[in-house]
Formats: sequence, structure tokens, C-alpha cells
Amino acid sequence: MKVQWLKNLLKRNNGFVVERAACDDGAPLIELKNVVKSFEVEAGTFFALRGLDLSVRCGEFVAVVGKSGSGKSTMINMITGIDRPTSGEVFIGGVAVHELTENQLAMWRGRNIGVVFQFFQLLPTLSVLDNIVLPMDFCNCYESEERPRRAMELLEMVGLADQANKLPTALSGGQQQRAAIARALANDPPILVADEPTGNLDSATADAVFTLFEKMVAEGRTILMVTHDNDLARRVQRAVHVSDGRIVSDHG
Repeated sequence: MKVQWLKNLLKRNNGFVVERAACDDGAPLIELKNVVKSFEVEAGTFFALRGLDLSVRCGEFVAVVGKSGSGKSTMINMITGIDRPTSGEVFIGGVAVHELTENQLAMWRGRNIGVVFQFFQLLPTLSVLDNIVLPMDFCNCYESEERPRRAMELLEMVGLADQANKLPTALSGGQQQRAAIARALANDPPILVADEPTGNLDSATADAVFTLFEKMVAEGRTILMVTHDNDLARRVQRAVHVSDGRIVSDHG
């Protein structure tokens, strides 16, 4: 069965209908080809990525490791469509992400990529439950009456059902990160991208978050995790080390 990510982009109610992916073991799920990303700075041209190539298959748990400024977060931004390459190509399930318009990107990302940030990025004026419902509202996923129920199921999965009606500021850092993971899963994306998800957590909480990721991978989800934590990197199936905008080692 062929991977089918973006069968149709149909205008409807000023938005786009985007079909989610079905994994195909015969083809890469994520593919970066000779990706270059440069920025103009006072000193001249700065290259964050220098002809980077990466291929990730369905169900892999990949740690992206590198020092600050190595290009690992820029690489992740290429995959999520948050940023675009200066040159090169980015394919997710055969879809040329670098060619999508901004409107198409927003809808595609909402249905296909879950992003977990280091600093949680929960909206402080919304309850935890409403933070989870919001991505479903944005992408018009699930029937409106189903969304709160699904949000509660996700909060139960991460152990936060009893915190649903609280504001994010009433939660601990570890609880906020688990809420952010639940939000990233709201639209059931096949890919989860986590940028330093344990960077602000104590070791016990970080281990609990990592164990949750392992469970998701066992259930078939694909996860890319940016991390400085070499101990966590050693626990994943595959570790990709980035330096000066290039992949310098790839162990798995």
C-alpha cells in the first residue's frame, strides 16, 4: 500500500482538507534531500544547514543530538514546516512540504505533526482541557461534541484528568509538559516532534516523559526528539548527531 499523505487539497470554508498519512514500510516517512538553510547576518551569510540528508521510516524513535547552534533545531523546523529550506527538498510521506503555501502548511501541520516545545507553550488564559481541544477546533478534526471527550481521554493517558479545569499556571513543570504532549496528540498525528522536551524537568519527571514516548513508538507513532541528554539519546532506537549544519554520525 502506497503512503498517502496529501491526496487532495480542497478549499472548504476558507480552509483546506488534508488527508492523514498511512504508514508504508517500503518508503521513508521523512526525507530531507541536500537541505541548505542560510541566513544573512552582518558578518555575511551564515549556514545553519549545509546540504543535510536524512531519512526516517515509520515507527522509528530518533534522537537528534548536538551542541547549541549545531543546526538540530533548524533541521526540525524543516520537518515541521515551521521554516523553509534555502535550497533542497523536504518530503513527508511523499508530500513536498517545501512547496506548500502558508495556508496549506498550517492545515497540513495541524493534522500530521504534533510538536512538543521545551517551554510548553500552553495558552495561559485557557484551561488545560481547552488547550487540548484548540488544535481540534483549528483543523476541524472530530465532531465538535466529540472534542472535549477526546481531550479528556488524552489527559487520562498522561495522568492529568484531575487537572483538566485548571489553568496551566496551576500545574507543575512536569504536569505542563505532559499537558503539552496531550495537546500535540490532539489530532492523532502520525509524527511527534519534541524539541528538548525534558530540558526543564527533573530526572524522575524526564524519565516518565521518555517512558510515555516509548509507549507511543510501541503503538506505531514516529518520534523525533531533540535532546542534549546523552543518557536519553542512548535509550532510543537511533541517534543522529548534528554538528555545523551536517549529520556527522547516525547510529541505530
